[in-house]
Amino acid sequence: MSNQAKETREALGARLRGYRKDAGFTSGRAFAGATGWQESKVSRIENGKQNASEEDIRAWCQLTGHEADLADLIAVIRHMDEMWMEWRRQLEEGAEKRQQKSIPLYRKTKVFRIWEPNVIWGTIQTAAYAGNIFDQASSLYDTPTDTDAAVAKRIERQGYLYTGDRIFNVLLGEQALYANHGGPEVMKAQLDRLMSVLTLPRLSLGIVPLSAPLGIWIGHGFSMFDGKLVMVETFSAEMSVTAPGEVETYMKAFELHRRIAVYGHSARNLILAAIEHFHRM
Repeated sequence: MSNQAKETREALGARLRGYRKDAGFTSGRAFAGATGWQESKVSRIENGKQNASEEDIRAWCQLTGHEADLADLIAVIRHMDEMWMEWRRQLEEGAEKRQQKSIPLYRKTKVFRIWEPNVIWGTIQTAAYAGNIFDQASSLYDTPTDTDAAVAKRIERQGYLYTGDRIFNVLLGEQALYANHGGPEVMKAQLDRLMSVLTLPRLSLGIVPLSAPLGIWIGHGFSMFDGKLVMVETFSAEMSVTAPGEVETYMKAFELHRRIAVYGHSARNLILAAIEHFHRM
């Protein structure tokens, strides 16, 4: 179990301990008596030494009057070990397998919500831009370089932009238009690619201008799938968020960014300005 998952289990145990005490069960022994469990089981769960099952969580919430929190807690325990995947572990055999992992998720998702403040979203990247990103990752994590194979899998995902009835709601920060991955020629080609996807019928591409009055801080990038799963990438790991309450927070953050984004002709002008910037380099 990763350190993050261990910390999450301990946090869950502390939360359950609070529920128990608030409900009037002043000791683990009293709660064990009400559930028919061993006192040691209550102690292990509360101290993060034992995983709670879904049945344990249901009983705990029912006895303490926290049925409203049940969905969030069930989501936490279902994804305890998957919620924090270190990049070095994911990429230890190269990036292609991680790219392949995304394809089934894309296949079953109907509505995407993407927020990328400082990099172009992977599914609308050019091969050269994506290759530069994969080379950077391989260098950072000291993992095998399989750039061509990884790029091919990333490009394969782009087919979903043109088939089926999926809806892609994509927001980029204006900074993403200027973050130089690969040099001026790579960037100009990437920005030309953005110009072309502006017309795709199932893709809504908005850009949050640098000077826009923010409704929430810029924060980190994230990808939301059908309002049920949020994937968050940090430098060290990739985190999966499934607890309904947390997913709702990301939904609100996305909406706050969406309200200040520009679309259509205004977005096109921002992209053209960035292209001109790289022409002058």
